[in-house]
Amino acid sequence: MRTSDFDYELPEELIAQDPLEDRSASRLMHLDRQSGSVSHDVFRNLPHYLRKGDVLVLNDTRVMPARLLGTKEETGAKVEILLLKRITEHEWETLVKPGRKCRVGTFVNFGDPDEDRIYPLTAEIVDTLEDGKRRVHFHYDGIFEEILAELGEMPLPPYIHHKLKDASRYNTVYADREGSAAAPTAGLHFTPELLEEIREMGVEIVRITLDVGLGTFRPVKADEIEDHHMHEESYDIPQRSAEAINRAKDEGRRVICVGTTSCRTLESAADPSGHVRPGRSATSIFIYPGYQFRVMDALITNFHLPESTLVMLVSAFAGREQILAAYRKAVEERYRFFSFGDAMLIE
Repeated sequence: MRTSDFDYELPEELIAQDPLEDRSASRLMHLDRQSGSVSHDVFRNLPHYLRKGDVLVLNDTRVMPARLLGTKEETGAKVEILLLKRITEHEWETLVKPGRKCRVGTFVNFGDPDEDRIYPLTAEIVDTLEDGKRRVHFHYDGIFEEILAELGEMPLPPYIHHKLKDASRYNTVYADREGSAAAPTAGLHFTPELLEEIREMGVEIVRITLDVGLGTFRPVKADEIEDHHMHEESYDIPQRSAEAINRAKDEGRRVICVGTTSCRTLESAADPSGHVRPGRSATSIFIYPGYQFRVMDALITNFHLPESTLVMLVSAFAGREQILAAYRKAVEERYRFFSFGDAMLIE
């Protein structure tokens, strides 16, 4: 299957640059997989589509202020370091720009120096990794997370050009476990009040964690999608969450994933019967048409980039032609696309 099979035309002005003031005011497209019918609503009406006994699966990862802007110690040239994955207490897997000018042995300083010319944070490039990544050793005194909170910025996707006024808007209201370089954006539409309403109607809400990496935004460069290799991401499924999901499967109740990250986590941890194994692990699962879903019965998601692995995942769930038709309708109806855009419920 060709990557170009998942392309579609999107006017640039439909790429949402800012979050709505009211998270739940986003529009909601409802796609019925069986009939192919599409209807339009607002996200705060999501409870109308849920049933007592459903299990709603949230990814509670929190996005780090993982973008650091500094200067090379030797020349004063500007350098950007993006934190991807912690390796040890002081070492991280990162992306460095400009990478070509930051070879092993380069030092990059962040923040303002004290009277002794000592910076609060210094990065030393110690190794070159695959895909152009760098292994970086950070030198600092104190608690790294506190220094990062002061010096770091939210790593917004490259298609968002506006500066984010409130950093909390690139995290879900239930974000709890810091470790992601990108947000699980389907969850950005929920408010505490909406979650409480859903809980009160008898929907069981459970949490899992998948630390979202920047591979979310990486384009598929292979002509044939089968030749694409997914990035690896760490996940954790608590025992209680696994038990709730497995009970629902045994009793014929629906498991509804909030976002492709929740979907990929459950499908990675599922056995052939559709039961989920609890615990920590990592996944590089690539879901595209032909995949047989074992756990997920419905999906809440945003509108995804053309030719991306995420549009391939939703095509696997609802059918490529139906998804592309729904996306054309979304363009026609002037939906807002991507991270700060509108939502879709597929069931």
